[in-house]
Amino acid sequence: MDNSMSKRVPVTELDKTKSYFKYYDQEMVPAPKEKYESVLRGPLDPRKATPFKDRNKLFEPGYLEDEIGYTVFEDGTGFVANLTFMPGVTTDMFDWWFAWHGLDHLRYTIWDPEDHYKAETMQRAQAMDSSLSYKERYWNTTHHVVEDIGMGPEGLFINFKYPGDLGFDVSKIGTEACGTIVCARGYGEGLPPFASVPTIMTHFVRPVEGGIELRSRFWMGWTVQDGKDIKAIPDCVSVPIFGPKALCLHNIKEFTNLAALLPKIYSEEKDNF
Repeated sequence: MDNSMSKRVPVTELDKTKSYFKYYDQEMVPAPKEKYESVLRGPLDPRKATPFKDRNKLFEPGYLEDEIGYTVFEDGTGFVANLTFMPGVTTDMFDWWFAWHGLDHLRYTIWDPEDHYKAETMQRAQAMDSSLSYKERYWNTTHHVVEDIGMGPEGLFINFKYPGDLGFDVSKIGTEACGTIVCARGYGEGLPPFASVPTIMTHFVRPVEGGIELRSRFWMGWTVQDGKDIKAIPDCVSVPIFGPKALCLHNIKEFTNLAALLPKIYSEEKDNF
């Protein structure tokens, strides 16, 4: 993957005065080649991927067969998985990041200066409320995001939810099995066939020696309403395979970079809301 400085999201003169602008100027940390190669070999066997209804299998010890890759299930829904070791990162840091970065576009851009254009929380007062925990600052908030996952800049809305509202067993969060779950319902504002597909996003954090393991999952074509799993695309429609593939490659790229940056940014900006 090309990590050259030639492609950069535009920034303003005001952005250049901010304390965290220095991270924009840094070259992105490259992901291990073998991760990209495993994705580029082709999609996962759908039989080895975890369907949305089995999402609580993430709490089981060990690893699933689908930790890195993408596929489209027989029902036409898409699937993406990625596993990222984040050294020196804690559960609190990860929750803080999702409360913090939606308050300024540059904060989202430094995460991936080549592809992240903006992320803006639509509930600023909640995100800045110091009486709330980091989790409570982003639960039930929506970010308007513009990013490029390989098909040009696209807009989407990410509605972060309390994990129990998306069917996760919250009794197991805060244990050795799971430190936190950042999860959301996402939907694009672009045109079909990809940007408009409703998606459930999950970043499942497991504490490990030296940091955390981030187990990301995206179930494209699913949503949850009133506690019920809803297939959000018609039976005659299938998610185009290039969508999950592009999202998987982007997820590898962005979280490799965040893994390297987050401990530094947190130590410097923790109280800068």
